[in-house]
Amino acid sequence: MLTFARPEASIFALEKTNAMKDSIDFGSMNISTLFRKLLIPTVLGMVFSALFVITDGIFVGKGIGSDALAAVNITAPLFMIAAGIGLMFGVGASVVASIHLSQGKRKVASINITQAIAFSALLILILSALCLYFIEPLARLLGSSDRLLPLAVEYMAWYIPFLVFYEVLNIGMFCIRLDGSPTYAMMCNAVAAILNIILDYIFIFEFGWGIMGAAFATSLGTVVGGLMTLIYLLHFSRTLHLCRIKLSIKSLLLTLRNIGYMIKLGSSAFISEASIACMMFLGNYVFIRHLGEDGVAAFSIACYFFPIIFMVYNAIAQSAQPIISYNFGAGQPERVRKTLHLAIRTALICGISFFILTVLCCQDIVSLFIDRSYAAFDIAVNGLPYFGVGFIFFAVNMIGIGYYQSVERGQRATIITLLRGVVFMLIGFFALPPVLGTPGIWLAVPLAELLTTFYIFGIYLKDRFIVCRR
Repeated sequence: MLTFARPEASIFALEKTNAMKDSIDFGSMNISTLFRKLLIPTVLGMVFSALFVITDGIFVGKGIGSDALAAVNITAPLFMIAAGIGLMFGVGASVVASIHLSQGKRKVASINITQAIAFSALLILILSALCLYFIEPLARLLGSSDRLLPLAVEYMAWYIPFLVFYEVLNIGMFCIRLDGSPTYAMMCNAVAAILNIILDYIFIFEFGWGIMGAAFATSLGTVVGGLMTLIYLLHFSRTLHLCRIKLSIKSLLLTLRNIGYMIKLGSSAFISEASIACMMFLGNYVFIRHLGEDGVAAFSIACYFFPIIFMVYNAIAQSAQPIISYNFGAGQPERVRKTLHLAIRTALICGISFFILTVLCCQDIVSLFIDRSYAAFDIAVNGLPYFGVGFIFFAVNMIGIGYYQSVERGQRATIITLLRGVVFMLIGFFALPPVLGTPGIWLAVPLAELLTTFYIFGIYLKDRFIVCRR
């Protein structure tokens, strides 16, 4: 059963768990040290997670060709939606469990994470079954042309059945970090990614399994990563444990209530991933309309490169989240403020660095995926610097969204994410190309990020003005 903590409440008698005593103390450890202890393994874990997507792109592009690369990008929105569901429940459960731990309610926190994992797994199994049943119409709906359809269908057929393990892996990362073991969380992603790389090479180049091999390699990697998280939470966790869910009417009603609240808190995380899916979906349609299959292949390279950027920013936000949530629940606003400022500075440094890297190394980045002989090569080289402008603003936006999630202002985070991922994105993709031509297609996403940054600063200044008047 949920209880709702508020910062203005009297200071709780914080009961430190053994895990926190051994490794991480969210309530008293120096903010910079605490943030660094969480950030480094989380970033590494997220980078390894991004390698799932990137490795497929490199091996598919080099081993099969640009059409296969385009086909994989056609199916990518489904992968992002699944990731979004995992992040939604991961964020929601982590925020709620963090607050309960700050109050010494370990059992309640364990129940929360169990509910999140069980319900999301059931949901993704149902959605996977529907996707497989309507697999060909779904591929066409995602923007596949007749030429790309067989490749898109084959890829989906081999990764959709295993999405439940990817779901468990995503949620498990939050739970394991909150348990005080960010290094193990990193290892789950690292082992999965390394296995994916090895199997990608074997299945594509040695066995000649083509696009099916790429999908199956990714699937087997997620299976191993998902099982590693389950084993930890069942046998090795120190504070948070998976427990049996009661099946009485009263318990199920309480479970649904808790799930609803987690969804409310984490909905912006889902929408954030869905916005990337929306970006891919709209981009695929606009690129294939203006530049054909070669345009989609070029855009897919940006979409493969984008997960690294997203994962790093997401890692920064996720590293700050348990610190902010814990201290928000414990009524320590100064520690919340310090964590937020540190996260923003870190993200901005990363954003500027990513932009400079993209401009200076765009040819090298594109050559990782396809050879110069493909028409998509020049389209991607000319377009990536425009696309990279958005990385700077994206940094601020991710931290802003993560902050509002962490302080139980999920509705505001959801509004920001909807504006960024849907409203502003639609404006960019449909308003800029008629005015600027091909560069306008590439600048659609940066425009959406810029408008979102303006909106966040606007509501921040509004909140400061209200506080000052009081």
